[in-house]
Amino acid sequence: DQEGGQVQQLTGDGFSSVPPATAQARMTPRALEAAATGWGKELTAAGINVDLAPTVDTVPAGTAARNAPIGALDRHYGSTPAAVSRSGDAVVRGLRAAQVEPTLKHFPGIGRITGNTDATAAGTTDTTMTRRDPHLRPFVSGVRNGAGMIMVGSAFYPRIDRQHRAVFSRRIITDVLRRDLGYTGVVVTDDVGVARSVAAVPPAERAARHVAAGGDITRTADPALVGPMLTGITTRAAKDRRFATQVLDSTTRVLTLKQRMGLITCGSVGATSFYDTTPLAQTLNDLVDFDLVCVTNAKRQLHAMKGTTGKPKVEVMADRLALINPSATVVAH
Repeated sequence: DQEGGQVQQLTGDGFSSVPPATAQARMTPRALEAAATGWGKELTAAGINVDLAPTVDTVPAGTAARNAPIGALDRHYGSTPAAVSRSGDAVVRGLRAAQVEPTLKHFPGIGRITGNTDATAAGTTDTTMTRRDPHLRPFVSGVRNGAGMIMVGSAFYPRIDRQHRAVFSRRIITDVLRRDLGYTGVVVTDDVGVARSVAAVPPAERAARHVAAGGDITRTADPALVGPMLTGITTRAAKDRRFATQVLDSTTRVLTLKQRMGLITCGSVGATSFYDTTPLAQTLNDLVDFDLVCVTNAKRQLHAMKGTTGKPKVEVMADRLALINPSATVVAH
């Protein structure tokens, strides 16, 4: 969380004092982009390639003081989606120029709630948010500018899903983010380890529920919960083939992002070496019969659209892969 202001995890030698978002918003987009590139290079020099920033929550005018998680901490870029997009996009471009992957947060937006989801479940319901809400626009804009990760918050949005908080909501992650907005990248949770907003959900179920909703990476501030969360995923996958497929989908999205970041190269590492340390190894390796993770992604796209085109399989794979990763190539076996 190297946002700036009160939310800057890394300080001291080698790190600038990053101003809060409210101050960043007063910079021109060009100046902010250049500044973000500089902050990103400091992370790169420290061996860090992901920043859980920028925050693109829209806080309505006149409500900042009452919005505990964002407005009260000066973490917002403005009171309109357009203002937030203007600064958020500049930070995304700047971080990417420094080879740091930005993370847009906290989908679908926590700018209207009053409680801080880390500390309480009270006041964390947004009764206004809808599937066509203007507050979604900064997330769409950030993705268009290159962001490959979106963090989902743990607030409650009853006009979209009356039963589940966002991190566990299929309607929010799959229906709104992936289907309505067309997002195909990585989805990560806000903290679900010690956050009071998710205390009602057993810790061992939290990661599995996130994956089942369409998410990919689960974050916990309590390291002791990593084991139970992993067991929750593997146990459910062993019993539920549909869920096991969702685990593969999530794995593929994460590896595709790593490929884009230059952390893996198509063809350089066999599929088995990605998966053989996990309890799901055999299931995953049975499904991944190409050595290239990028082609695996294209194959899954092909399977989903079977019968919808008369093109040869390799041509269809190439078409779909071009949408996922324009620099990758398809190798037919």
